[in-house]
Amino acid sequence: MRLIASIAVAAFSIASLASAQGTPSAAPTAPAAPAAKAPTASASMEYAVMRTSKGDIVIELDRAKAPITVENFASYIKEGFFDGTVFHRVVPNFVIQGGGFTAAGEQKKTKAPITNEWQNGLKNKRGTLSMARTNDPNSASSQFFISLKDNDMLDQPISGGAGYAVFGSVISGMDIVDAIASARTTARFGMRDWPIEDVTVSKAEMISKADADKLVAEAKAKAPAKPQAPAAAPAAAPATPEKPVTPAAPTTPAAPAAPKKQG
Repeated sequence: MRLIASIAVAAFSIASLASAQGTPSAAPTAPAAPAAKAPTASASMEYAVMRTSKGDIVIELDRAKAPITVENFASYIKEGFFDGTVFHRVVPNFVIQGGGFTAAGEQKKTKAPITNEWQNGLKNKRGTLSMARTNDPNSASSQFFISLKDNDMLDQPISGGAGYAVFGSVISGMDIVDAIASARTTARFGMRDWPIEDVTVSKAEMISKADADKLVAEAKAKAPAKPQAPAAAPAAAPATPEKPVTPAAPTTPAAPAAPKKQG
């Protein structure tokens, strides 16, 4: 499936409530219970990890802004759908794409496609996860892609009158994503940009925030330390000016050497 409508935003009218006139006062009622607090932004996030042949990719999923897409993606994970699939499309400086094929080129059977949530305010920036689809805006099923750079053009209605729906982002493992992106590719199974060396998802699973934080911390601890700039050498004391030397008289240029006799 290639990366390729707009979501119809339903307009709901709110009926005004008519108040009764001339009715006797009601008996005092008990104080209303305090309203439940709205969930915080962090509470709307869910987490997953994709364990690949190159390393682990930890993902944060934004259910508040992409509820349909996150529910769909999480259901595939919980069913073990992604286990054994490969990243079948790698386009440097653009995206890596997976979620649909096995290493043998077999396309896995998917569930019904979902509604495109491309107008949820999330943008196709480097490290974001978005749904892959055909020219039909509402054709996304299981395939997803990770942007390797800020792909602002995918936020526009460029295909079928819609953009591409972002639903999460990589919070650890962009070095793994970049390693996958550097893979050499070839044409295989009728598709271009298939990595010559398979990059396989051995296991994808939903995890808790605590487990996600732990994986992020472990990855940071393993990351090589950034080289520090060498400390500047202490400034030397200014040298005592030397007495000017009288320049030597120019010498006469040497005459060109005579050519050697031949023969």
